[in-house]
Amino acid sequence: MSNIVGITGIGIMGSAMSANLIKAGFEVVGFDPSAEALAAHKARGGRVAGSPREVAESAPIVISSLPSAHALLDVAASIAGAKGQGQIVIECSTLPLDTKHQAHEILAKSGKILLDCPVSGTGAQAARKDLVVFASGDADAFERCATVFDGMSRRRKYLGPFGHGSMMKYLANLLVTIHNVATAEAMVLGMKAGLDPALIYDTLADSAATSRMLEVRGPLMRDNSYDQPTATIKTHMKDMAVIETFANGLGCPVPLFAAASQIHYAGAGQGRANQDTAAVCAVLESMAGVKRG
Repeated sequence: MSNIVGITGIGIMGSAMSANLIKAGFEVVGFDPSAEALAAHKARGGRVAGSPREVAESAPIVISSLPSAHALLDVAASIAGAKGQGQIVIECSTLPLDTKHQAHEILAKSGKILLDCPVSGTGAQAARKDLVVFASGDADAFERCATVFDGMSRRRKYLGPFGHGSMMKYLANLLVTIHNVATAEAMVLGMKAGLDPALIYDTLADSAATSRMLEVRGPLMRDNSYDQPTATIKTHMKDMAVIETFANGLGCPVPLFAAASQIHYAGAGQGRANQDTAAVCAVLESMAGVKRG
């Protein structure tokens, strides 16, 4: 297997993936429409390409980590025009299933393979290579990507037919949405009662009440620090809309998710869209009349 891997989309998640792959000994060829993102990629030791097509003509395996359905379809069309056949695209974004299927068809027509592989973890976790890959699609292609997955994640889970990876990611993000607000709710109740936020975090994080969101977001809530996000409320709102559409299409009620979503929307309404999702704690503090010193 070649030690060259491509990446399209070098934002919070993509930049962390590429950095870890470079550390693992891969030559990473990257593209992003942001000149700043490309400059940072080059500074990390990556190689810069002028388009997704150029990335796919340089690397047999390409990772895509993209912000929108429109971006994925544009990238798929560009890669479909690349010379050669058999390239594998590891699609890591959280997007609607119908968009993933459209991109799969676009690439299949040109002899290329799209794997549906959203990842579970925050940007900070991605930087530590603490990601879990929810992979689905062509099983042989999945196996061919083993060393790439090992270079960017701590675990890969093959889930079967194309699309099952996205379904599992929707479930994961449903829980993240609820657990994030549950963590904030406990922090705010404790602060309202007069407990120190550091004491709340340190005690609960090492108790039966802990959760991965308490462990990851709790320190930000403790420190009232949300301006260096590893995942923004704005991005999470995009993910919540995808989950809501998925659940509605199945006629499946998700009442806890619906309630927790409103706190995230309130955060955006308060001007916190570009802050870390942990800022839901500040939203609940405002609702509870909690004022920190």
